[in-house]
Amino acid sequence: MKKMVNRRQFMRYAQAGLIASLGTGLVSKWQQPSQAQSGSLGIRWLGHTCFLFTGSGQTVLVNPFRSAGCTANYREPNVSANLVMISSRLLDEGAVEGLKGKPKLLSEPGSYQTNGLAIQGIRTLHDRVNGYRYGTNVAWKWTQGGVNVVHLGGIASPITIEQKILMGTPDVLMIPVGGSDKAYTPEEAKVAIATLEPKRVIPTHYRIASTITEGCSLQPIEDFLSIMQGSTIRRVGSNSLSVSKSNTPSTGPVIEVLSYS
Repeated sequence: MKKMVNRRQFMRYAQAGLIASLGTGLVSKWQQPSQAQSGSLGIRWLGHTCFLFTGSGQTVLVNPFRSAGCTANYREPNVSANLVMISSRLLDEGAVEGLKGKPKLLSEPGSYQTNGLAIQGIRTLHDRVNGYRYGTNVAWKWTQGGVNVVHLGGIASPITIEQKILMGTPDVLMIPVGGSDKAYTPEEAKVAIATLEPKRVIPTHYRIASTITEGCSLQPIEDFLSIMQGSTIRRVGSNSLSVSKSNTPSTGPVIEVLSYS
């Protein structure tokens, strides 16, 4: 009987050890990306919906544009990046000709593992007529520098339950707020923010005084800020911001208004 008990104990210990070993392996596998993603994330606004993200040893450029129409008075992005993501092929958010170096380009919805980053491209609509006018828009979600980022590109459609699940709860949300036929109005942006419950919001795709051009129907940032009273609004005073998991607000949204320079 004693031998039988010892044998049973041995089997239990062996099984427990195997489970613990497997569990440790799985945890290690899933922790490695997060450990690699620790630190901070530098965010630089290059105008309109274009941003440069620096962190985790990677430089990511989102939505480079050509200077035309509502972006006519913005300087075209002249930066280097390991990875470029675009929301559409429209020239104000998908001008990839002439980029420095040979960055990897992502332009379609889907799940990607590239440059050490796990990236989700989420299909949305670029207008209010089921995509018949401006087609589809790709919103991008990824984690860099330990920070969960969602860039909505030029979204014009309400966020569905399925899209919300894919987007999660962003630490930082880039969202268009200036209206027009192909992106959120201030009121639509407010609804999307309430849906996603981000910690930080960086408004994009709006009219600024130095870039006013004839025929551009974008609304100024003040139209959005005026309906967000009650939220914390911070005018950063520059076009750059450094964020990390440790300085992410516990509740949001904190609206960070960057300056174009």
